[in-house]
Parts: sequence; C-alpha cells; structure tokens
Amino acid sequence: QVQLVESGGGLVQAGGSLRLSCAASGRTASRQNMGWFRQAPGKEREFVSAINWSGGSTYYADSVKGRFTISRDNAKNTVYLQMNSLTPEDTAVYYCAGVQATVRFIPRVGALYDSWGQGTQVTVSS
Repeated sequence: QVQLVESGGGLVQAGGSLRLSCAASGRTASRQNMGWFRQAPGKEREFVSAINWSGGSTYYADSVKGRFTISRDNAKNTVYLQMNSLTPEDTAVYYCAGVQATVRFIPRVGALYDSWGQGTQVTVSS
C-alpha cells in the first residue's frame, strides 16, 4: 500500500474548471495504477477515471468523457484530474485510489484498489 493525499477541490460555478492532484508516497508509489472515484450525498461511489502506471492507458466514465482528463507525473508520484465544463452533477467528494502495477488492472472496480486517499470536496454551483 501507499499513502495518497488529494488536493485541489473547491467551489466552482457551472462551466468552470478544477484540477485535482493526488500525491503518492511509499515504497511502491512509482508503480501504481491509479484511479479517481467520486461519491455524491446519498449515492454510491462511482468510477470517474483511471490511468495505468506508465500513463499509456487511460479510462473514463461516460459521464465525464470529453470533459475530464487524467494524467500523471511519475517523477513527482502525482496523478492529476483536470475537470472542465463542470456541472452541478459533478458535485461530490473525489477520491484517488491506487493498486500496484503487478496486479491485473481492472480500472472501474473500486474494490480492487488497495490504497485510498481521504477525499477532496468538489462543489459546482448552478
């Protein structure tokens, strides 16, 4: 497992943008497949986006495709989620998650990640 710390959440108006960051630390921080999930009040946690350890493969939920972009800087052990054209439906607590690259990567299944951050609140006003 690694330690994950998210940052970058906040309050933004509809149509605006935010960039979330997730910094990883620990012995295997540089070899983690990473994902972003979110949970809105009263709703189940849902997959948002994921990226494999090399950055060569990315995955998106249909609801964010074309608006969100995931990327990573392995020199900094940090994963980013650029969120554009935000809508009130994007309001949620956003969590980053990690799993070692030696494990088969099934990016959309949250239960298969073994490290989670504390979450960062994203609120989009109409």
